Amino acid sequence: MALTGRAALLAALGSLPVGILEPSWTGMLAVNGTLAAACALDYALAAPVRRLTLTRTGDTSVRLGEPAEVHLTLTNPGTRALRARIRDAWPPSSWLPGTEAEASRHTLTIPPGERRRITTRLLPTRRGDRHADRVTIRSYGPLGLLTRQGTHTVPWTVRVLPPFTSRKHLPSRLARLRELDGRTSVLTRGEGTEFDSLRDYVPGDDTRSIDWRATARQHKVAVRTWRPERDRHILICLDTGRTSAGRVGDAPRLDSAMDAALLLAALASRAGDRVDLLAHDRRTRAQVQGRSARDILPAFVGAMATLEPELVETDARTLVSTILRNAPRRSLVVLLTSLDAAPTEQGLLPLLPRLTQRHTVLLASVADPRIEAMTKSRGSLDAVYEAAAGTQSQAARRRTAKQLTRHGVHVVDATPDTLAPALSDAYLALKSAGRL
Repeated sequence: MALTGRAALLAALGSLPVGILEPSWTGMLAVNGTLAAACALDYALAAPVRRLTLTRTGDTSVRLGEPAEVHLTLTNPGTRALRARIRDAWPPSSWLPGTEAEASRHTLTIPPGERRRITTRLLPTRRGDRHADRVTIRSYGPLGLLTRQGTHTVPWTVRVLPPFTSRKHLPSRLARLRELDGRTSVLTRGEGTEFDSLRDYVPGDDTRSIDWRATARQHKVAVRTWRPERDRHILICLDTGRTSAGRVGDAPRLDSAMDAALLLAALASRAGDRVDLLAHDRRTRAQVQGRSARDILPAFVGAMATLEPELVETDARTLVSTILRNAPRRSLVVLLTSLDAAPTEQGLLPLLPRLTQRHTVLLASVADPRIEAMTKSRGSLDAVYEAAAGTQSQAARRRTAKQLTRHGVHVVDATPDTLAPALSDAYLALKSAGRL
């Protein structure tokens, strides 16, 4: 049986005369010469790296938390087989910590004139664009003693989109919307501002909705039903300033605000309203305008994917001016920003009359559940101080919220898990009351 690789080299060294293998200068030179010749031959037989052709295919977008697959096809145009170890490098946030080494390294053999495809599986841990880095190829000879190594640049971008975890709340809010819209016969019908139809009275109906003329004609009590307004304009404004960078739990406040904005956009577009997006701090970072109901979510998700909090103070004056410019007619303005006392009282409060005299304003803020836990701390001196600090923080937020309410602003202050459904409920309440 023919021997190959390292086994062949050892057999060749073993066949040398005993005297050559004895510890002498002559023997050492003979062994070193044989080894050097074997290494040179191994290097010469290794397939060249520069001549390889590399192309990519695969996913170009993925939701945060979901896996993506990117395929790399290598073509060997040479006359020698390629035995290679390959590293397909991506940014560290493309994988879970500790998994990069296994996910990015591949071993394969490509016969002359053939091609092979390898797959790199990504699991991004951050939103935004992930760009492929260099592909490093180490080509081995038959003996595995020496290698050729080179790099190729094969561009590819995977856009990591917001996860939209609040999507699970959409069916229940759509059911509530159908109730308001008069398409489901329930006890809450009779709300809204546009006349819909007449129906028989059922216990629990608002007596103010009774149509006495119809009752007299039909000899039974009839009530008027209403439906909420449609085709209203909603402008969702994301504050991307420094306060949005604060982390609540495992994510920045901006991410929770985005999730709430996506649920509201999906709900409002189903309700027949026109929804626009504005992301702003000292300047506009992203904007979506004039999209159809079918395109709202893809447009919002694409615009939000690359948004990151900016470590600058939000310019409230520029923000209000931009809102007024983008909403010339009466609209529902939804501000997803902070309820911290200093930036709100010094920046936004003095400018609110410019907004509220023309628009309905709804402000939503991400509350830290850790503060609520702090207020319940007891048992030690440190715990008492912690409880006092938490209570003081909650009191400051409530005071700021009351100031906003006195200026005609509707306030939603909720934790990351409850902000999205609470904001959608506030929108439905305004819609059913005819306040849009």
